[in-house]
Amino acid sequence: MTQLQIGPHTVQPPVVLAPMAGITNAPFRTLCREFSGGKGLFVSEMITTRALVERDAKTMRLVHFDGTEKPRSIQLYGVDPVTVGKAARMIADEDLADHIDLNFGCPVPKVTRKGGGSALPFKRNLLRSILREAVAGAGSLPVTMKMRKGIDDDHITYLDAGRIAVEEGVTAIALHGRTAAQHYGGTADWDAIARLKEAVPEIPVLGNGDIWSADDAVRMMRQTACDGVVVGRGCLGRPWIFGDLVAAFENPDGREPGEAGTGPGPAAPTLKEVAVVMRRHAQLLGEWLEDEARGVIDFRKHVAWYTKGFSIGSEMRKKLAITSSLDELDALLNELDLDQPWPQGADGPRGRTSGRNRVVLPDGWLDDPYDCAGIGADAELDTSGG
Repeated sequence: MTQLQIGPHTVQPPVVLAPMAGITNAPFRTLCREFSGGKGLFVSEMITTRALVERDAKTMRLVHFDGTEKPRSIQLYGVDPVTVGKAARMIADEDLADHIDLNFGCPVPKVTRKGGGSALPFKRNLLRSILREAVAGAGSLPVTMKMRKGIDDDHITYLDAGRIAVEEGVTAIALHGRTAAQHYGGTADWDAIARLKEAVPEIPVLGNGDIWSADDAVRMMRQTACDGVVVGRGCLGRPWIFGDLVAAFENPDGREPGEAGTGPGPAAPTLKEVAVVMRRHAQLLGEWLEDEARGVIDFRKHVAWYTKGFSIGSEMRKKLAITSSLDELDALLNELDLDQPWPQGADGPRGRTSGRNRVVLPDGWLDDPYDCAGIGADAELDTSGG
């Protein structure tokens, strides 16, 4: 089986769950790991470094891992090198995680307007300083980074950022093959992933973007020669994709295009099997939040992803999306035609699919790729969650 080395950690198969705010919390990671048999790497939600250093209560909950999670992976967001370094040192000294990932890929305005996420690699010196402080603070813990191609087609940064990462001791790089301006629209540029792999052969390169099935993952690795894949929107309402991925990488040459892997059932799941996963997801959220109603309410955003393509009807979808107890959820799920097979066309894009957008940046951000004066005093003051 193909494997990926992240510092001392062997990731086999080379599959990583992408950090997603409000999604990749402990309950969702538990579901994904159950389907994969514990194989792969499952990263936390994005954690703001200032909030971590100041021990914000919400943040401390987000960095708590189940005892079965190995290795434990935290993704950090920050724009101040000193604060990022402190956060990395805190994680290492207090044994909060086994691996640190740095976010330089988030395209949402509340992050980029402060110079963070996918805006930051444009400032080469600032990027270098953050990476240097993170690696130094992390000590023996491996530090990786996730980024995009650049801000837009006129401000492409990924090759420069990749070389800086190698020089500063980053262990691996994940590249989402879109610019910040593209958000999640259009088609991911897998050729850029191949170019980055050629540019930084010293460390593993992971590909991200438009992996909707295990076959997509195998195809990306063959096409780009990347060392692993990062799955984001492709697992929304589909945590069993990680079982499919394990099966695909264990036997990549014996797998026909479109062949089912190891999902909830022997092939693509029926609605009954999907409903079982939905119920468990909601229950896990309630247990994690120590409040059943809060857990079911938090689960509401997952309903459309789980039920995509099934014949349910708009009224039932609305009812499922306003449930507030497990009993209510159970009753509604039992009203469905649970014998429905997996619908054709249910795979493919899920989550945000917005196209090109103007990237919101600090004033004067693009004037000089080396000047860091555009960072505001409040850039580190957000709470966690991305």
